Amino acid sequence: MKRTSGIESLADRARPGRRRAGARALFATLVLLAVTSVSVAAAHDGPGALSMIGPHGMTGPFEEPEPLGVTAVTSKTPQSARVGALFGADKADDLAGNHFCTASVVHSPHRDLVVTAAHCLSGDSDLVFVPGYRDGRAPYGVWKVKQRFLPDDWTAHQDEDSDMAFAVIAPQGGKGVEDAVGANRFLTGAATGEAAVTLTGYPDSREVPISCTNRPQAHSGTQQRIDCPEFTGGTSGSPWINGDQEVVGVLGGHEAGGSTADTSYSVVLGAAADRLYKDATAAL
Repeated sequence: MKRTSGIESLADRARPGRRRAGARALFATLVLLAVTSVSVAAAHDGPGALSMIGPHGMTGPFEEPEPLGVTAVTSKTPQSARVGALFGADKADDLAGNHFCTASVVHSPHRDLVVTAAHCLSGDSDLVFVPGYRDGRAPYGVWKVKQRFLPDDWTAHQDEDSDMAFAVIAPQGGKGVEDAVGANRFLTGAATGEAAVTLTGYPDSREVPISCTNRPQAHSGTQQRIDCPEFTGGTSGSPWINGDQEVVGVLGGHEAGGSTADTSYSVVLGAAADRLYKDATAAL
């Protein structure tokens, strides 16, 4: 998971410092409004940025986008329920304060797959996934991790360019986790920065998810980066979701996802990720 720990209060970050009175204060306010307007306009840039896929297809506009590069508590929506927290199985009856990584449901033929960072699945202890987790509650149930799929390069020598993985989730009552909360599509081969993406994850120090929208940049040929504040320990595995509800990145990779809270990384999802996805979806 990310090496930093703790999270600065979002209220403290938003609290303005003392400003001089009179015309200078008015000027500063006008400048702030102008910058915010530009950021909001930029957040519309991705394809389908204001649409959501539901059980009956596109449901149309659902909320105004957040300004780029601003982190806030994630709204409760059908789409956000596809993101959840990982726990040790021994904490299944004591969830509050015990999540350690983030994962999200991606579409698969068996409707049973989540994607996360490889370093979140590297141990051999039993795990559970809780989609839509908030404040110690599991509104969509507690789901057991049945099987893990990690890249060979990660298993052999923890190659940071292979820091993403899949987990097959055991069904409940004959239904898969995708039947409970839906799923985003897993997309490989997308150009870095082609569109703005939204990160959603669970910092260790919070009991609710946070989200931030921004445009990724290339860090190297195999890694991409994004500037979003407050993504501390526990947010490893957070999906990077574009406006078409496709996962185009997973928080992890370089420096296990980033050595500071304000810049995060993901491996570039290419041919190796596609092969791993096909292996995971073929599992019985």
